[in-house]
Amino acid sequence: MKILVINSGSSSLKYQLFDMTSGEVLAKGLCERIGGECGIITHKRPGHEPYKAEPVLPDHGAALSLVLGLITDKELGVIEHIDEIEAVGHRVAHGGEMLKSSSLIGEKELEYLYSIVDINPLHGPPAIKGIEACKKLLPKVPQVGVFDTSYYSTIPDYTYICPLPYEYYEKYKIRRYGFHGTSHRFVTAECAKIMGKPLEELKIITCHMGNGSSITATKYGKALDTSMGFTPQDGLIMGTRSGAIDPTVLTYIMKTENVSAQEMDDIINRKSGLLGVSGVSNDCREIWEAADAGNKRAKLALDMLINDVKKIVGSYLAEMNGADALVFTAGIGENDFAVREGVCRDMDFFGIKIDEEKNKNAARGEFNDITAPDGKMKVFIIPTDEEYMIAKDTQNLVK
Repeated sequence: MKILVINSGSSSLKYQLFDMTSGEVLAKGLCERIGGECGIITHKRPGHEPYKAEPVLPDHGAALSLVLGLITDKELGVIEHIDEIEAVGHRVAHGGEMLKSSSLIGEKELEYLYSIVDINPLHGPPAIKGIEACKKLLPKVPQVGVFDTSYYSTIPDYTYICPLPYEYYEKYKIRRYGFHGTSHRFVTAECAKIMGKPLEELKIITCHMGNGSSITATKYGKALDTSMGFTPQDGLIMGTRSGAIDPTVLTYIMKTENVSAQEMDDIINRKSGLLGVSGVSNDCREIWEAADAGNKRAKLALDMLINDVKKIVGSYLAEMNGADALVFTAGIGENDFAVREGVCRDMDFFGIKIDEEKNKNAARGEFNDITAPDGKMKVFIIPTDEEYMIAKDTQNLVK
């Protein structure tokens, strides 16, 4: 079975074509600057040089049409005809309260996704555009939505209800939803395999750390708590997002600076976090360079990141009465040994202790066990693979 996985952004479209018989990625790529004067596409196949071009991409439909043309091209393609694509899996950030597991996307589901755009304005519209483009160009092919929020359908009400007048939950469904669920689900399952134990017997804390970051506590196979909330804005400090903050700070700035709600939303989502504090970048690599050169604000931003992760991990250890494993994944989690070292430093009271050499020399893009010989809790680096998880869910549903 060949499955196309689509991840649509506001001006981008990522894709991977899987052969599920072997689990092989036949082709993958990225369309950028959709809707701009000149787009960019990068198309990759194993064993070949990447193909790059700058076509005009007026919308997601045009981008997808180009992708389908490339994967069936005589020279650049990997299949002979688009009829070989048996299903399409879509990464959808938000499934609301109705879509609590991966689902076939029919008219009812699409209508529901439209209805929750108000609580998912950033990620909702592009995901819908991607689904509609696929329905138009591949009308006979099943479309499957895999929702980041669905992993958190098991968290208890005392975790997801916001401490506001209850009517706001009843009227607007304001609650903790959680995000990055597909990544957390994948690395949690991989962790159980590595440890050789059933997931239902383990307590695992997973740290998905990139430009957007979240931490999740999974107890005996079910998500118990997660750091992101009503939006992906909540939790620890991120690349350009503030993370958790006293809400009165926002209203104070809005009053004193005469800032609108839309402008405030832009500030906390795009101008804050590591970028806002450091004044250097939202990229940890550039911030470390600045910190090493003596930039105090860069050092402050990194200290805040490390401290935020420690606090959230510590709270989850309290919630679950300990854990069997701590897992790092995604761009920072997999590649930044200094952040991992900072998070795990002085955590030996909880049994968290890492081997500094193994941590520093951990191979990129591979599984690494960085637990110290006398560490009581396992500490792993596990590369995430959300696209494969989406393909697997799609395969299971279509079958």
